[in-house]
Amino acid sequence: MKKTNVYIVFGGKSGEHEVSIKSARSVVEAIDKEKYTIIPLGIAKDGMWVCGEEAQKALASCEKMDRGQIKQVLPPLSVSCDVVFPVLHGPYGEDGTIQGMLEMMNVPYVGSGVLGSALGMDKVLQKQVFSEYGLPVVPFIWFLKKEWKDERRKILAKIRKIGSYPHFVKPANLGSSVGISKAHNEKELREAIDLAASYDRKIVVEKGMEHIREIEVSILGNDEPEASVCGEIIPEHEFYDYDAKYIDDTTRQTIPAPIPSDLQLRIQAIAKQAFKSLDCSGFSRVDFFLEKDTEKIWLNEINTIPGFTSISMYPKLWEATGVSYTVLIDTLIQLGIERWKEKQLLATSL
Repeated sequence: MKKTNVYIVFGGKSGEHEVSIKSARSVVEAIDKEKYTIIPLGIAKDGMWVCGEEAQKALASCEKMDRGQIKQVLPPLSVSCDVVFPVLHGPYGEDGTIQGMLEMMNVPYVGSGVLGSALGMDKVLQKQVFSEYGLPVVPFIWFLKKEWKDERRKILAKIRKIGSYPHFVKPANLGSSVGISKAHNEKELREAIDLAASYDRKIVVEKGMEHIREIEVSILGNDEPEASVCGEIIPEHEFYDYDAKYIDDTTRQTIPAPIPSDLQLRIQAIAKQAFKSLDCSGFSRVDFFLEKDTEKIWLNEINTIPGFTSISMYPKLWEATGVSYTVLIDTLIQLGIERWKEKQLLATSL
């Protein structure tokens, strides 16, 4: 049987470059080699592409790719590729940019399309859409880097209206907790906003929820998505930051989460609705806060290309649900091809 050529795209021009390499390496190690031929394709920090032996070396070493080799790979990609698996976290990969390129090339790819990717990347827009669908979003405000520079007093006054400290400060268009801080007072708040503004022009400040549990759900599918069992994150750090996700091993993950079955069903239903509200496809991880005393559910955010490292929640949640890592990757590839085939049936002229 002819093998399917799968291009694994990793790296990218974002603060999550290194995480992407680790995720891609895990995918390459787990994928069914009898069924798929793997072609690694890196994107360096300078935006240039890394191919062939250099891409293999980057995956093997998990080291940052500062400089690429060529400007574009479109001709060979469009000829030899059966499907692309973008394992790119953050801007220029998870935000609809590479998805738009692949749509123009008419190449099948894994994950959400341009719209779902763009909405899922922008924490402001996704929260606004969630709110329109009546989903329970944590109180927040957002502003631009320029507004923070020119009108700090006005911005601080708006932040005071969302409640007392602590507050979480985030770049609007990054994931993996890059650039995220927990502020306990105004001094820390100012420093946190400056840090977030170094990563993005749009900043989000959320009311910090106290006495909460962090619950995550993995979503798999296209038009009729399925939800995994719920998992709980119990970080040793003050919150589930970058180090807790990818470097140290002190964070505890309880899978399945010790919550009542009716509560799990409610969380799973919200997760699927969040996925569909943004027009997502393929896969996503949906994160929640659960108040310990009242069991009130708060929808935190969605990640349209969640981490795929050996300690990442997305594959671990599906494994606990009965779907192995290798089968999960195979399913994602087939979902991407299925969505592409459906699109080929649409009329393109009158």
